[in-house]
Amino acid sequence: MQIEIFTGPGCVHCEAAKSLLRARGLAFDERDMTDPEARADYAARLPREKSIPQIFIDGVHIGGNEDLQQHLARG
Repeated sequence: MQIEIFTGPGCVHCEAAKSLLRARGLAFDERDMTDPEARADYAARLPREKSIPQIFIDGVHIGGNEDLQQHLARG
């Protein structure tokens, strides 16, 4: 499973999502929105989204922290 998460500094929802993934033993690729390349990729892939975190699992957009919690609860 490949997990990608767009995050930003000081974002409590980002920290919660990363903590949940770590607690489940799931590795993830963090894309920090302070990086211009990450911002450009985010804008290209999610042109209507304005919030973080945004999570992709195996290339499929899952959504934010609450969406991740629901996704993992379903198995």
